[in-house]
Amino acid sequence: MSFATRTESLSEEGAYSVLARCQMLEAQGKDIIHLEIGQPDFDTFSHVSLAGIRAITTGQTRYTPPLGIPALREALAQDAGRRRGVELSADWVVVAPGTKPILQLPLLALIEPGDEVLYPDPGFPTYAGSIGLAGGVPIPVKLLEERDFDLDMEGLEAAITPRTRMIILNSPGNPTGGILPPATLARIAELACQHDLWVLSDEIYSRLVFDGESRSILSMPGMMERTIVADGYSKTYAMTGWRLGYGLMPPALVAKMNLLLTYVTGCTAAFTQYAGLEAVTAPQDDVDAMVDTFRRRRDFMVERLQAIPGIQCAKPQGAFYVFPSIRAFGLSSNEMANRLLDEVGVAVLPGTAFGQNGEGFIRLAYANSLENIGQALDRMAGFLATLR
Repeated sequence: MSFATRTESLSEEGAYSVLARCQMLEAQGKDIIHLEIGQPDFDTFSHVSLAGIRAITTGQTRYTPPLGIPALREALAQDAGRRRGVELSADWVVVAPGTKPILQLPLLALIEPGDEVLYPDPGFPTYAGSIGLAGGVPIPVKLLEERDFDLDMEGLEAAITPRTRMIILNSPGNPTGGILPPATLARIAELACQHDLWVLSDEIYSRLVFDGESRSILSMPGMMERTIVADGYSKTYAMTGWRLGYGLMPPALVAKMNLLLTYVTGCTAAFTQYAGLEAVTAPQDDVDAMVDTFRRRRDFMVERLQAIPGIQCAKPQGAFYVFPSIRAFGLSSNEMANRLLDEVGVAVLPGTAFGQNGEGFIRLAYANSLENIGQALDRMAGFLATLR
């Protein structure tokens, strides 16, 4: 059986494969503490869920415009623009069933076969796969542990060629939790303008910030006409299963997205959009409380990890991940993740699930209770002590 070569850039996403292994082990009676999955452990906020239910019971279950219902696009333009310090109108907004279409479809609209796209490594595995699906050439750019996982700007500048078409950013980042500093964003903006490049800025964790602020490159001089912002509801509003994302981009690109969404997804579920409208227009107290909880968990996890001999762990500024170095133990990232799961029932992801530069690291998500995190770290500390 033969398949189109465009699928060769795809591989199973690490989080889903590890989750499947966990579920198999749990079915066999093994106790697993989950630190692998990247989704909030909170229920969708009740007023948001009720808005979705209300939409269903009042008949909001039919097709919607491919770009989203006008009220939601307008609300997102106002909210997302204000948070990023720019003025936007509804014709800059694209609503999609999840954020992944906002990471894929603009590439289809902008990338020709052979065009090069720079992306962070370690980084979200969807980036490299989406570039390949669009016919582009993925070019990894290293994140530097010694600089709190800032981009290697010398490496980025050296990687730009006449075939470079786009730079992908992620801040706060998955898997590191790092935030790109303003100086880095300013230099990337200069390079984008100088070389006529697009920037696709994945800002799905932009509300989950614990230290300082996470600026958007959209607000940098000259970047409005060449930036695509990908954002969504999964992380901020604990709505992973609702599948609701959105993008901010120039209206000319929005017109192309309208065509692509028409053919690929048709539209986003109406009741999901009405739930999203409630989420973005209602008071944000639940979001603030969730961020505070994540901050406490981060502080606890980092302190405990830093106390384990052999572990090096930078303190992440955002998202809900830590990305400690495990090089001192003489195991590869895959070996470490497998042994933690099989021997002590702690599920983590190997750093190589996020690219070649993730070797020597593991990712732990603190989307779990403090009690469970504490138990997991006790198990890890005991296991790692046997390797020293």
